[in-house]
Amino acid sequence: MRLCHVGEESGRVDIGPGRPLAIIAGPCSLESAEVALEVGNAVRQSCADLGLAFVFKGSFDKANRSSAHSPRGPGMEAGLDILRTVRRELGVPVTTDVHDPAQAEPVAKIVDLLQVPAFLCRQTDLLVACAKAAGAHGRAVNVKKGQFVSPREMAGPVRKLADAGCKNVMLTERGTFFGYHRLVNDFLGLGDLIELLGDDSPPVCFDCTHSTQLPGASDTSGGRPERAPLLARAAVAAGVHAVFIECHPDPAKAVSDADSMLRLDDALRLLPVLAALRAATDTPTPAATTPR
Repeated sequence: MRLCHVGEESGRVDIGPGRPLAIIAGPCSLESAEVALEVGNAVRQSCADLGLAFVFKGSFDKANRSSAHSPRGPGMEAGLDILRTVRRELGVPVTTDVHDPAQAEPVAKIVDLLQVPAFLCRQTDLLVACAKAAGAHGRAVNVKKGQFVSPREMAGPVRKLADAGCKNVMLTERGTFFGYHRLVNDFLGLGDLIELLGDDSPPVCFDCTHSTQLPGASDTSGGRPERAPLLARAAVAAGVHAVFIECHPDPAKAVSDADSMLRLDDALRLLPVLAALRAATDTPTPAATTPR
C-alpha cells in the first residue's frame, strides 16, 4: 500500500500504514476565519497531545445542496483566504472540495489536499484537472467514494488520476445509498476498499459524520450525528488510515450540515478513544511505497 503525503511547508502529514492515524476535521462550510481557527486550533492541540496527525477541512462552496436557496459558503476567493490563514496561523495542512475543473489550479496553489466530492467521483475532467494541479504544486488528491458505486469501482478514479500523473491519492468512504433517506456503511466493502489494488492501494479515510446523513428528506439533509462516534470506532478497528469528522462549536447555528456535524466538544472527546483503538489494533504492515 502507498502513502498519501499531505502538506509541505504547512507541516507534512503522511497517511497510510505504519503512520499515525490522521484526523481530517473542520466545519462543513467555511463561515469565518474565527470559527475556522477556533475549530482548527482545538483539534490540532488534541491531535498533538494524542500523537495523531491532523488536516484541517473546510469548504468554500457546497455545490450539492438539497435546496437552491441553501447557503453555499463564502465562495472560492474568500474561502481560500480563510484556508490560507488557517494554514499559516496553525501550521497544518488544509483541504477543501473542488467541484469544477477550472477550480483545481487556483485551489492547488493554496490547499494541500484537493477533495473530489462523492457525487463527482467518476467525472473524468475533474479528476484529470485535480491530478494535473496536484502534480504541478506537490499536492495530494482525496476522492470520496460515490454513494452509488461499489468499493471495487473506485479503482477507476484511482487509475484516471494515475494516468493523469498523480499517484499521491487517498480514498474516503462516506456511506452507500440504501432505500430512501438512508445511508449505510458496508464494512465488508470497507475491507475491499482498503485492499482495492493490492500493494498499489491508496490509503483509506472514513467519513463518520456524512455517513450518518439522511439525505433528501426535506429542504436540508437530516442526520444521526449521535451515531458518528460508533461508526468512527468501528472504522478505526477495521484498519482505516484516517477519519473525517465535520465539527462545529454550535452545529445548530452552522450554515451547512447542521443536522450531521458533531459538536466540537464531542469531537474532542472522541479523539482519545480513536487513539486508544488505533494503539490497540495497530499491527506491523509492509513498508509503504512512495507515490511516483
